[in-house]
Amino acid sequence: MDIEIKKLSPLDVGQFIELILVFEDVFEMKGLSIPGKDHLRRVLETENFLAFAAISDGKVLGGLTAHVLQQYYSSLPQIYIYDLGVKTVFHRKGIGKSLISAVASYGKLIGAEEAFVQAELEDEDAIAFYRSTRPADEERALHFSYIL
Repeated sequence: MDIEIKKLSPLDVGQFIELILVFEDVFEMKGLSIPGKDHLRRVLETENFLAFAAISDGKVLGGLTAHVLQQYYSSLPQIYIYDLGVKTVFHRKGIGKSLISAVASYGKLIGAEEAFVQAELEDEDAIAFYRSTRPADEERALHFSYIL
C-alpha cells in the first residue's frame, strides 16, 4: 500500500473534511458538527496552521493538525501538534510516525526550534505511540481549560 503524506492547502478542503471525520471516529467525538467549507478554507489559509494527511488510493487514512507558535524567549518558532489520528485498521503501519516525520521536516524547513504534542495521562496507547517516536524529552503536565 502506497501512502502519501500531504500538507493540505486551501484547495484541499474536501480532504480536510475527510481528516476531520477520521478524528471524529478515532477520538469518539459523537455528533461532531463540522463547520462549512468556507470556514475550513480560511483555516487552511492561516499561515500558522498546518494540516497533514496520509492518503492512499485517494482516501484519507489519517493525519495531523498543528499550530506554529511564535515565541518570546527565542526568535525560533515551535510547532504544537494539536491532533494526530489514524483510522484504527491502519494502526501499526508506520503512518503516525510518517506524519511526525513530515512535521519535523517542515519544522526544519521553517527553522522551528522544536515540535511538541500532549497526550492525556490515561491514554496509554497514545503515550506508547509517542514514546516509540523517540522524542527528545518527556514531561508530565496537567492541562487546565477555561470555557469562554
